[in-house]
Amino acid sequence: MSEPQTLSSPTQASSLSDWLTYMHQIHVSAIDMGLSRVIPVAEKLGVLSVNDKSDTQPQIKPYIFTVAGTNGKGSTTAIISEICQQAGYKTALYQSPHLLEFNERVRISGNPVSNQTLIDAFYQVEQARLACDLTLSFFEMTTLSAMLIFTQADCDVWVLEVGLGGRLDVVNIIDPDMAVITNIGIDHVDWLGDTREKIGYEKAGILRQGIPVVYGEEDMPVSVQNKIKKLDCITYQVGKDFACFDDGSDPQVWQFSSRAVTLNLPKPTLSLINSANAVATVLASELSINQNDIANGLRAVKLAGRFDYRQLANRHWLFDVAHNAEGVNFLLQGFVPFWQRHLASHPTAKLHLLFSMLGDKNVKAVVSLLQRSNLPIESWYLAEINHPRAMPLQELESSLATMVDTNQVYAHDSFNNAVVRMIQQTNPADFILVCGSFHTIGEVLTVLQS
Repeated sequence: MSEPQTLSSPTQASSLSDWLTYMHQIHVSAIDMGLSRVIPVAEKLGVLSVNDKSDTQPQIKPYIFTVAGTNGKGSTTAIISEICQQAGYKTALYQSPHLLEFNERVRISGNPVSNQTLIDAFYQVEQARLACDLTLSFFEMTTLSAMLIFTQADCDVWVLEVGLGGRLDVVNIIDPDMAVITNIGIDHVDWLGDTREKIGYEKAGILRQGIPVVYGEEDMPVSVQNKIKKLDCITYQVGKDFACFDDGSDPQVWQFSSRAVTLNLPKPTLSLINSANAVATVLASELSINQNDIANGLRAVKLAGRFDYRQLANRHWLFDVAHNAEGVNFLLQGFVPFWQRHLASHPTAKLHLLFSMLGDKNVKAVVSLLQRSNLPIESWYLAEINHPRAMPLQELESSLATMVDTNQVYAHDSFNNAVVRMIQQTNPADFILVCGSFHTIGEVLTVLQS
């Protein structure tokens, strides 16, 4: 049995903010891996009925994509969702975390659901949780709520982003029709293990018997290979079964190639490898999707905080949620030529970094990559993220001290002060790169848009 409930549940008339605060407080830990507490509540809610794919079921079940991986999940799910929408499917998209508003996590046909839709779902999940006498984490509560919303909205397609790992993540209570593993890097070692083999085993937990799986990098851990073989999955791997090509001769077009097709496609604002993984996924699915749907999806897709260029406060900014070594490598592949193009048109421009990370991340690995990139970083502006898992400002400074000239480092007690000071000390031609965490991007955008 769970501990006795000590907090008073909000009502359907309560605000979204009240509900989010309440759900953060009712469980002993923010991250609690495992499905044993989640499944009874999901059964009570009826959301597991989407798993019944039998011919005897009279209602049409949604086609479900589940996407796991260390990096690129957000971009990949966004592209899959947009392509499906362009093909005419009523598409549900679940992602996490959000940047500015919680509603960003739960979208139907590209639009965030309303506050009241979320509140109604939270209320129903809370009633089911209490009836089962169980506690659920914030992520478990909100994920079940998203699934309930998608079920009640009768969506044709679900695109689900795994929160952490795969095998024990709440998203994994739903059996996918198709799985994607974008890549496997060293991250979240306290929960997933400290090797790619251990992490690969956890992420391969989203696979099911005989389903297609797209694997988005050329180096596949043995643990993933073994799971694929055991379940007899149909596998599409980048570099083996499909590839993307961009020789730079046409700034508007790239090429997707597989054994079945070669497509010339418009360049999206997101990573080409993630785009290729998404294209391979929709082509391998059972959905009716053509080249025009794919091209229109790539043109339309946008995702805040992923290689996100903006002009704000008379400065040039690029926001990217890169928060580990693999993510920074992805960022640098695109940003180095982007910076060179900016410099060609703004020869006096200087490059500045606005940076912060969570405490469980390898800050030295990230800073080392940024330093070795040979980008002429003029200054590093630091502030502490407003989050329980934030890396303390003093720890950030000490980590940088071994690799960065301390005369280039400016620490501030808030992102508001950091942003204000940075704008005061830079010029309109200068470029500001913001990275290190979803929370970093979210807090900086909040300051700039206020």
